[in-house]
Amino acid sequence: MKLSDEARKMIQLHEGYVDHVYLDPAGHATIGWGHLIKPGESFPKTITREQATELFDADVAIAEKSVTRLVLVPLTQGQFDALVDFVFNLGQGRLANSTLLRLLNAGNYDNAAIELHRWVLAGGRKLPGLVKRRRDAFNLWHGNGEQHDT
Repeated sequence: MKLSDEARKMIQLHEGYVDHVYLDPAGHATIGWGHLIKPGESFPKTITREQATELFDADVAIAEKSVTRLVLVPLTQGQFDALVDFVFNLGQGRLANSTLLRLLNAGNYDNAAIELHRWVLAGGRKLPGLVKRRRDAFNLWHGNGEQHDT
């Protein structure tokens, strides 16, 4: 599966576009549409929207592959989108070790979705932006659609 256009826009809305390096609420160096700067990467000046979109697309592809690898049950497009947003925002390690994934892979879709609301802290603080983001992901999760194998 691939991230839907609706979810893509939602992630970009929540991340916001920033053309220079900044520290996210958890203190991580970030640029563009929420791209976490990796060791060896350097952005001494600004980047264009096109460069930010290339970074975003690469980050989304990694998140899609992570969801596909970790989830063992069929997903709707909305569920897949919500999980890609989760991995994009928090990383595959957080999903891999989460109660959310354990419940989901046991077929407990409803309780897995509720777990999304627990992931609203950054730097030990509850952030209103994360509360809204998780609500939007929860709404994506419950969107209509057929289930598809990941």
